[in-house]
Amino acid sequence: MSIDINTFTDQFQLDDQAINSNEIPWIPQTERSWFKPLRFDLTTGSWINLLKVKPGGIVNRHRHTGGKVIAYTLQGQWRYLEREWVAKPGTFVFEPPGDIHTLTVDGEEDMITLFILEGSLQYLNDDDEIILQEDVFSKMKRYIDYCEENNIPVVDLKF
Repeated sequence: MSIDINTFTDQFQLDDQAINSNEIPWIPQTERSWFKPLRFDLTTGSWINLLKVKPGGIVNRHRHTGGKVIAYTLQGQWRYLEREWVAKPGTFVFEPPGDIHTLTVDGEEDMITLFILEGSLQYLNDDDEIILQEDVFSKMKRYIDYCEENNIPVVDLKF
């Protein structure tokens, strides 16, 4: 006996989730930058986070491997030293796998941008040697460690 597609789908689909980002702390990355994780997809290796960078802050030169990056600017402005464009509120950015760039924040306002990332980030020195690599697991570990060290409840962001 065959069942209809809706009944079949209900048996296997994940539950929906609504994440209150106000319950998630900003996790320090550098003196001038923080991330707020929103999702860790351990199946695809992708993650979603908000990135906040103070004016004059830089996310060092890096390469994205294993997938694309999508960004949507919510506040402030930022750019890549290697590009001509400037992302301001409402700007949508697509980055192909393998893209190398250095994010910098200009202006007087903190930058906050939603990033959807696949694969890994490889931070590079001037000789293009990898000095640090981050992925969904290292970002998740940094989030959990920070919450535990600061006695903040960990929100389950895996799905």
